[in-house]
Amino acid sequence: MKSLTINASQRESVGKKATKALRNAGQVPCVIYGGDTMIHFAAPEIAFKNLVYTPDVHTVVIALDNGTKVNAILQDIQFHPVTDRILHIDFIQIFDDKPITVELPFKATGNARGVLNGGVLRYNLRRIKVKGFASKLPDLIEGDITNLKIGNKLLVTSIASEDFTILHPDNTVICMVKTSRTAVEDEEEEEETEGEGPAAEAPAAEA
Repeated sequence: MKSLTINASQRESVGKKATKALRNAGQVPCVIYGGDTMIHFAAPEIAFKNLVYTPDVHTVVIALDNGTKVNAILQDIQFHPVTDRILHIDFIQIFDDKPITVELPFKATGNARGVLNGGVLRYNLRRIKVKGFASKLPDLIEGDITNLKIGNKLLVTSIASEDFTILHPDNTVICMVKTSRTAVEDEEEEEETEGEGPAAEAPAAEA
């Protein structure tokens, strides 16, 4: 999983007045949970652009002005209801010996047979919830849909990995190929059907 570095200043004052002053100065108040103590810090709003406005998931190195560096991952973010400005961000501290829970984006690879025959690919999940060590988690999860015919589904069991645990039931559907008005019969299925006709009767033996 890719990592971003955010240069930040540790906050001493965490009251409403101090928080309002930070926002007025273009800073975003943040908190890191999960360690021995909570860490309050702030950073310019623009510093979070590549972390927030992307479908990718990143770990973050929070580089504080006192020389401390904290490995973390974004847990929650609050936006202004009108302006969409970032109001507050919560992070969870990452440790090498503790797994984390994240939602990774899913990417389909290949061209589904059913789509080539006029079907439509529909997604039930765009992000997969997994648990694992940050050092082993990928940037995204890929799944091959090449062999999906019309009516076929891709389940989460097809993307299982030793690097992480999938936190969805085994029968959870990621995507499926649905039929459409322009769909045509699969040529291979048609050939198989034609070859499965009744066997010809043997000629009657002459008396």
